[in-house]
Amino acid sequence: MNTSFLVSGFSLIRYDSLCFSRNYWVNKNGKRKTENGKRKTENGKRETRNEKQETVMTRVLLILFFSFNVLISFSQQRGLDFFIGQSITNSPLIKDLQNQVSSNRLDSLLILAEQRPQVSFTSNNMYAPVVNGYGYDKAITNGANINALIGVNKSLMNGKANKIQFVNLQLLSTSLKNSIAVSEQDLKKSVISQYITTYGDLLQVNFSREMQEVLIKQETILKKLTEKNVYRQVDYLSFYVSLQQNEFKLKQQLIQYKNDYSLLNYVAGISDTSQPEIEDPGLTINNLPSIDQSVFFKKYEIDSLKLVSDKSIIDITYRPKLNVFADAGYNSSLEYLPYKNFGASVGFNLLIPLYDGKQKRLKYSKIDMQENTRLSNKKFFADQYTQQLFQLNQQLKATNELIVDINEQLKYIQTLITVNQKLLQTGDVRIYDYILSLNNYLNVKNLINENTINRLQIINQINYWNR
Repeated sequence: MNTSFLVSGFSLIRYDSLCFSRNYWVNKNGKRKTENGKRKTENGKRETRNEKQETVMTRVLLILFFSFNVLISFSQQRGLDFFIGQSITNSPLIKDLQNQVSSNRLDSLLILAEQRPQVSFTSNNMYAPVVNGYGYDKAITNGANINALIGVNKSLMNGKANKIQFVNLQLLSTSLKNSIAVSEQDLKKSVISQYITTYGDLLQVNFSREMQEVLIKQETILKKLTEKNVYRQVDYLSFYVSLQQNEFKLKQQLIQYKNDYSLLNYVAGISDTSQPEIEDPGLTINNLPSIDQSVFFKKYEIDSLKLVSDKSIIDITYRPKLNVFADAGYNSSLEYLPYKNFGASVGFNLLIPLYDGKQKRLKYSKIDMQENTRLSNKKFFADQYTQQLFQLNQQLKATNELIVDINEQLKYIQTLITVNQKLLQTGDVRIYDYILSLNNYLNVKNLINENTINRLQIINQINYWNR
């Protein structure tokens, strides 16, 4: 742009110089000098036209080059679903929770395996020599103890205890699945929020690019009018400064878009250096489930079931416990006919709790306190949930009304700019007034983009509770 202005200024100066030269030769050398001056003036005009054509070609090439780079940068489009899917797939937290759910299935198999007879082999061997009357008392050590046994043992009367363990594992799996759902909602909210921010940058880039194209066309018209002395050069310079400012703003917005796009890849766990254009998020308000069906309140229901299960576990600890066992093999002290010490044995262990110092009542009291805390937390969360949704819906309504009002104002400003553009071609509008109308248009469009992004962010916060 600087080149075109300098060429234009140089053309005007050169034309004035040639006119001055023509008058000078008329006064000095008469008609012959005047004809020479005319020929030089015509040559100067021809050179000026060539320079203007070169300037126009240079400007067109620059615009095409800039547009080509922008088209390359935005040659591909990616939608919101792509980033949400990638973020869930790449999330290490969700993978960990899913692995814990799979681990609980193995824990169920372990409980079943523990109820089967347990078979083991044991061998305890000891020899205590007595030399010259010195050594361990044989009444205690028997002099030696050699055994090699295969034993079998099994716990009985564990049906109710096993059932409670399965219930606990089921509750744990349900809790983990609920945590996965909440984590996905948290992740979606973060990704969508960053996506909306990046999309807002893209709106600013597209709008500034459109304005730049309009300003370039108007700059060409204004330049011609300035050369015809319809407008002053200071008016042209003021407009040209506005054009440059918009160009700098466009470059700055492109940098911001690339930075926010990289941050979007970071949040979604994507390793990618390309920065294509993103699509309109197309967010709409989803129907929210009832409080009892929400995954955010499911946690309190699961906690209640866990407390009931904890009471059942306390009851189980006070039930009798029976364990039977049997073994067979070799067991000898090597004192008498050790080759005959092969045999077998059976037995059982019985445990009946009688008194524990009222520990059971104290444990029940602790669980009751936890239940009171759970109910208090649930009520507080429900109140916050209701209040937050009311506030968000109120903000959304006010933002929608504001966008409608701003769009109405935008229509008047667009009409004013259209009129000013027509008056600009005839030189009947002040450049200051035209620039002022353009700035007002920019401010209103920026305000619309800002409130559009705010509206999408509010919808994102409302949809966070839709699961």
